Amino acid sequence: MTEPLRIGLVGYGFGGRYFHAPLLASAPECAFLGVVTASPERRKQVAAELDRPAFASLEELAAAGAEAVAISTPADTHIPLTRQALELGLAVVCDKPFALDADAARETVELAERLGVALTVYQNRRWDSDFRTLRRLVDAGTLGTLTRFESRFERFAPDPGPPAAGGGTLLDFGSHLVDQALVLCGPVESVYAEWHVGDGGLDDDVFVALTHRDGARSHLSGSWRQGAPGPRFRASGTAGAYVVDGVDGQEALLIAGASPASEGDRWGTEPEERWGQVQRGDHAEPVPSERGRWDLFYPAFAAAVRGTGPLPVDPWDAVATATVLDAARTSATGGQVVPLS
Repeated sequence: MTEPLRIGLVGYGFGGRYFHAPLLASAPECAFLGVVTASPERRKQVAAELDRPAFASLEELAAAGAEAVAISTPADTHIPLTRQALELGLAVVCDKPFALDADAARETVELAERLGVALTVYQNRRWDSDFRTLRRLVDAGTLGTLTRFESRFERFAPDPGPPAAGGGTLLDFGSHLVDQALVLCGPVESVYAEWHVGDGGLDDDVFVALTHRDGARSHLSGSWRQGAPGPRFRASGTAGAYVVDGVDGQEALLIAGASPASEGDRWGTEPEERWGQVQRGDHAEPVPSERGRWDLFYPAFAAAVRGTGPLPVDPWDAVATATVLDAARTSATGGQVVPLS
């Protein structure tokens, strides 16, 4: 057997506590060493919930024998912490948004390559049940040639609105929305965006339109102030459309205290009433959902660090996403279509 990857976690806020710690603890390919946090409150939570130590710094984690680290902290700390970890020789999983802009993303990926240290980005929504189902349908030709991809993360929570730690809705929700659009439809040649900036200075409602090089278009919406959220996906092609409401259930499972370790083969399965449909005019056919597989990310990362598999997410994909988000910010601010080379 390959020795488990000795990995720690930086940050124990919402993301670290619910999206990373349970998946790290559930992956036999990983030895979850503990959490780096300076907060006395978080250190108490770590002791009570994880039965693992809290470390005061990345240096202390490295000295304890860590080979890798997952970073789940406020968005504006991602790049400084990633660079610090890489320079300590620690392989890195960085949560999204990877960087506040494309230049910082590019420079950090180049640093990882110069140092020869593995770096990936936690784009876990690639392993959502609905997105995996959509990719299966597209690959099988069920929808014909994909012409328009509509994707939404919409909710009605205008007060308090988006958390400051996410950097605003374009960066926070947009990182997932754009990443999925690039995976599904390929590179982008132009970007148009609109946004609403709330009283707190953060954008809380965004719309991004992408024109892909192959002719497909993506219409992406992220909102904290949408009173009537639309379907999660409507992917339209020349032979039909795939429509699914609601969101993948893995987040709700983790928040409720479940994990891949506790659920086994039940993890990520969607009940029939949550399946999407392939629609062709008046004819609608339910489509069994693929299992959501967030549990595959950390085993894949461990394999990549051990040299037995590819990184789960190529870090250059995060540079591409950041480039699109930069263009969307420029478009929303100036009201113009922004071409990409």
